[in-house]
Amino acid sequence: MPPLLEAIQISFLAMIVIFLVLGILIGVIKVLVHFLPYTEEPVPPARTQSPVAATGASQEEEHIAAIHAVLAHHLGKAPQDIHIQHITSL
Repeated sequence: MPPLLEAIQISFLAMIVIFLVLGILIGVIKVLVHFLPYTEEPVPPARTQSPVAATGASQEEEHIAAIHAVLAHHLGKAPQDIHIQHITSL
């Protein structure tokens, strides 16, 4: 048998085996989905936040302070060395 014909036969045999295995996997997955359907977990009830007395700092100032601290930590500098001059929301 010539080597080219043998190579073609082996290639077809390999493709048949691969597609057979894929077909079996698809069948197994369909059977599993039928017998074990996905059920979503119930959503936990939303927590209500207790009102906190205003301390003079608004939500925006708290966000700026958090950004300032993270930026200082990321750059490895002291927070006093970093000056945020302009913030725009995306």
